[in-house]
Amino acid sequence: MKAEVFLPDDYRPAEDEPFMNERQLEYFRRKLLTLKTELLDESKSTIEGLQDGTRNIPDIADRASEETDRALELRIRDRQRKLVSKIDGALRRIDEGEYGYCQDTGEPISLKRLDARPTTTLSLEAQERHERREKVHRDD
Repeated sequence: MKAEVFLPDDYRPAEDEPFMNERQLEYFRRKLLTLKTELLDESKSTIEGLQDGTRNIPDIADRASEETDRALELRIRDRQRKLVSKIDGALRRIDEGEYGYCQDTGEPISLKRLDARPTTTLSLEAQERHERREKVHRDD
């Protein structure tokens, strides 16, 4: 069992410290766990809302509007479910010592990018290449 890493509340990873040191890993672990908890809480409230929100609405337009809202809510929750899966993958990479490194190049991903998108697996350059290739193949 690893000893708990002290992390001040105002800690932010800095470029002048060793990349993916214990403090940075703990910072990203906590960030990911917080995000996961928030998503799961929102999901729970959505399910409860959908169960409670079943009503018989006589007006066809109102019923259609409510069904559209429900479909949109379910689509949002599906995207969040996929994000929870990505969070689990990021947490696994932290445990395996692979977090913060680009899957394509093996180079470190910038701390700013990781802070903005902690589930990312590609550096900015690799992501741009990936998107360019995707666009070229989509246009075929």
